[in-house]
Amino acid sequence: MHTENASAPAIRYSAVTFDCSDPAELARFYSDALELPIAYSSDDFVLLGQEGSAGLGFNRLAGYRRPTWPDPSQEKHAHLELGVDDLDAAQARLLALGAVEPAAQPAPDRWRVLLDPAGHQFCISTLV
Repeated sequence: MHTENASAPAIRYSAVTFDCSDPAELARFYSDALELPIAYSSDDFVLLGQEGSAGLGFNRLAGYRRPTWPDPSQEKHAHLELGVDDLDAAQARLLALGAVEPAAQPAPDRWRVLLDPAGHQFCISTLV
């Protein structure tokens, strides 16, 4: 339910940040995949995006452990849903950029599950 409150502060969605062991490597993957420029970069954090739009951040986490999906021993915490025009062509491009295709594919005719270079799950679909 949305209510107007003149005294409420403005809150905007600005980015989603993923933990990883190598922010530069993961940023390169998503920059190439989504054609997003680097907006900020340091040794421990990289932010992709364009001024005025939401971005993607990548944060170095000491002791980072890759998700092990579909094995539940190290669960995922969140994942991206990416819309594509052609599942096969998009999957081939993402694999060439460094994504990995896990053996488990719940509905490969509707969407594909891939893993980014840090092991985060993301999905591609023509339905999004």
